[in-house]
Amino acid sequence: MTGVDGRVERGNRTRRTVLRRAVDIASVEGLEALSVGRLAGELELSKSGVFALFGSKQELQLATVRAASRIFVAEVLEPVSEAAEGVERLRGLCEGWLRYSERRVFPGGCFFYGVMAEFDAREGPVHDALVEAQRVWLAELERCAERARAAGELSADTDPAQLAFEVVALMETANAMSLLHREATPYVRARRGIASRLRT
Repeated sequence: MTGVDGRVERGNRTRRTVLRRAVDIASVEGLEALSVGRLAGELELSKSGVFALFGSKQELQLATVRAASRIFVAEVLEPVSEAAEGVERLRGLCEGWLRYSERRVFPGGCFFYGVMAEFDAREGPVHDALVEAQRVWLAELERCAERARAAGELSADTDPAQLAFEVVALMETANAMSLLHREATPYVRARRGIASRLRT
């Protein structure tokens, strides 16, 4: 029994190692750049062993999206889990996202920004997984904006969905421009824009 448990733990450890490398690659080169052979070679693992963990390229891509989602939750959502509802939590989420991108938790900036552009016009399970991840994120921002409006922290005519769309646009533009120009100024501008939007 101990031997079985040890094999399972080794398999889980290998899976985590493979997925950590996979999310880093995909954040820079896209999900289509992933292959069992490449990951096995880079990590000095057997190709058959890596294949046994995932079974297909699509399952590897889906597992990579799920792994990136877990990292995103830990980096952006969990740090504000104790924040007061409303504007405080909304500010915390925006700042957490900007720090996550700025610190290059993924070397390609925001993992989801990059791979959504790759799959936005496609159909299939990977597209659907990315849509769901985006929906969860937008829904959390909208929920915070709705609570802030109900508490009188935002004007009564605030549209939570529109506000969420605008702050995401500022954050994602900062991510893209910072990567392209190799500078931090876009994050400064995004923070100013978000602060201004939340004041109004």
